[in-house]
This record gives sequence, structure tokens and C-alpha cells, in this order.
Amino acid sequence: MKLERNWGHHAKSAKTGVHCLRSVDNLFVVVQEFKDYQFKETKEEVLKDFEDLAGKLPWTDPLKVWKINTSFKKKKAKRKKVNQNSSKGKINNGQGEKIDERDVKKEFTSNAGEPHILDYYENPAIKEEISTLVGDDLASSKEEEADESSKEETDHRVLKFRVTCNRAGEKHCFTSNEAARDFGGAVQDYFKWKADMTSFDVEVLLNIHDNEIVVGIALTEESLHRRNITHFGPTTLRSTLAYGMLRLCAPQPSDIIVDPMCGTGAIPIEGATEWSNCYHIAGDNNPLAVNRAANNISSLLTKNQIQESKSWGLPIDAVQWDICSLPLRTGSVDIIVTDMPFGKRMGSKKRNWNLYPACLQEMSRVCRPGTGRAVLLTQDKKCFTKALSRMGHVWRKVHTIWVNIGGLHAAVYLLKRTSQGFVHPSEQDEEKRTPW
Repeated sequence: MKLERNWGHHAKSAKTGVHCLRSVDNLFVVVQEFKDYQFKETKEEVLKDFEDLAGKLPWTDPLKVWKINTSFKKKKAKRKKVNQNSSKGKINNGQGEKIDERDVKKEFTSNAGEPHILDYYENPAIKEEISTLVGDDLASSKEEEADESSKEETDHRVLKFRVTCNRAGEKHCFTSNEAARDFGGAVQDYFKWKADMTSFDVEVLLNIHDNEIVVGIALTEESLHRRNITHFGPTTLRSTLAYGMLRLCAPQPSDIIVDPMCGTGAIPIEGATEWSNCYHIAGDNNPLAVNRAANNISSLLTKNQIQESKSWGLPIDAVQWDICSLPLRTGSVDIIVTDMPFGKRMGSKKRNWNLYPACLQEMSRVCRPGTGRAVLLTQDKKCFTKALSRMGHVWRKVHTIWVNIGGLHAAVYLLKRTSQGFVHPSEQDEEKRTPW
């Protein structure tokens, strides 16, 4: 998610809110955007333009936003430290612990970036290059800071930075590494910033997509989708996408929400976190997947107890079952949300031709007629469309949303359960054979 520079005096209040957005992966403030950038003919000319660009950009307001964001994150870390120490003090026979200010200051230091975890949707085959270059020396900003201690710390030390280039497109005569190298060198000369690959203070983004260029400053150190999942599987769904899928069905209090092919449990865990007044069931036919989901639920409970002093549980259960024969009563489920097998990492395209019709049929049985709804994600659109066309009497397609998942063109289908009651296929065949 990109934030424009014209925030004005609303920046501080807005900053608190944007970090709580559940459907956003990354945040950055735009320095300048070029909708139709005219690249020169040769590589040397293009890279020279990148060097010249660094000194012409309006950096002042974006850096103000970055400073406000940094101050906000430090205050949040301080509050978290105080809360943790406060909860520890309650255990020791009611004797409160005195918080050492030096311990709080340690929370302000930047942590090295965590190892990157490759999940199913970060497809290495996508034709996109990502390269990072670190600059070498930055004079601290002279803008005023709301937090006086943060201002003193910032103004009296040399900040560190790196440049990350994300490039996508076939017609570029340069690589992302070359763009990051030359643009980063120019940024270094302009600001006198210091180099650090992992413990950087400022991350400058150079995003190039075909003829569009966006220069920005990152406001998040890692993707916000890494919030609930600690045990990853071969088909781990992003928490941000899981949230968007759940929101499509507009859950109401006391709704029963089921993910019959939960994998690592990203969807039901996100649901239990954001819609705690509903009951969520995570199921899968693979015992390893159910085990991962259970471990992720346990990790989230532990996290809540440590960070937020919450001792109660979550309205969620994990169970192993067969998607084509769910151990649920007919018409007992309000919402079904699931990520169906794409036929790439899990299953196969051939198997989907039998699996999809069977899944839709069983989902129609357990889903409440008239009010039930389903949100299904799949990249095998041809197979799904064919299977859905045979289920028009029980499922009605309301909306289709196209999503790009790691270079795969996938679709999210919002379905509404018709009012027609479920009739088992064997009963239908028997009715057809019954004579007049």
C-alpha cells in the first residue's frame, strides 16, 4: 500500500491506523511517481538518468512521514516492553517489578531482517527481479520530532539506508541490480547516508513496472501478512488475502465458518482473530496440515498471552476429515471459505476434474440453504467454472475477483447458497427410476 505525501497535520493520527490494516502487505510513502517514464535507448543512458534523478526528487515531506512512523514504532515497542514487565511483576506475589530504562531503550534498536520464508504463492518462476543495494552515509534530518528523545537520538547519529529495486517487465535494457546500484550510489552522494544491509534505518524503494516508476520510502520492515503463521506448509496462504476473502462474506455474530481444506490454517486463524464472535472450524484430509494448523493456533494463543496478557482461548477447532464426506450436519454451516487445490504444488489438474464437483456438492449439503455463502479461491478457473455450471440449482455466483498470486492469475468466487434443499445424487437417481 502506498501513501501519498500530502498528509499534512493528519499524518500522526493516520499512521496509527494504517499499521492496523489487515489486508495490506507492505506500507510505503511515495516520494514521486512517474506514470509514463521515457527510458533512453542504451543502458548507460538509462543508468545515468537514474543517477540524476536522485537529486531532483522531493524528499522532504516523505522523510517527515518516515520520522513520524519511526517515532510511532518506537513508542509502540516501549509500551509493549512496559506491558510485558508489568505482567511479569504480577506473578511475583503481587510485587511489581521496576522497569529499567536501559531495557526499554534496547527495544528501540533495529533487529536484523528475519530469514525469508518462501511460500507457495511466492513463485520463483515469476519474471520479476528484486535487488537491494545499500548506500554509504546519511546526514540526519533537521525536521522537528514529536518525541524529544527520539529526535535527540536521530539528530546525533548517522542514519543507515539501503535501496531496494523491484523490477517487472520484458523491455528493460538493465537489471534491477544495476538500477539499485546506480540510483543507490546517487542517493548516497546526495544525503551522505551510511551503508548497512540488515540494520538499516531508511529503506528507499525503486519500483519499476514496464514504463511506470515509483520511488518511495518503506514504512514497514517486513510484510504485514507474517502475523499469525509460524508453521509453514507447501501451500501457505497469506494472512492478508485470507482476511480479504473472509470479509467478502460479511460474517455475522454466531456464524459458523468452515475451511474444509485449511492447510496451515491461515483462513480460520485470521477469522478467529478478527471475527471472534463467530465459531471457526479448520479441517483437512492431510494429518500433517492439521498438525500445522493446530501448532499455528497454539503459537497464536501463546503470543496473545505474552504480548497482550490475554489468557482466554480462540473460537476455533482443527479436525482431520474427508472434504467429500464432511462429519457435519446438513444445513449447519453459515459460511465456507477455502483455498482450493490449484493442481500445481498440491494435487493435479486432472484430479481437480473429479475433486471440484464433489467438493461443491458436499459444500452445498452442509451450507445453510437461502442464507449460506462460500468464498473459494482457485487458479484452475476452467475446471471450477465447469463444475459450478452443473451446480446451478444449489449455488449462485454473485461475484468474481481476480487476484495475482505470485505470478499466477487466480480468481476468488463469492457464491450464494440457493433456497433449494439438498438432495443426495443417489436419491435423485432413485426418483428418476420411480414409475408413475
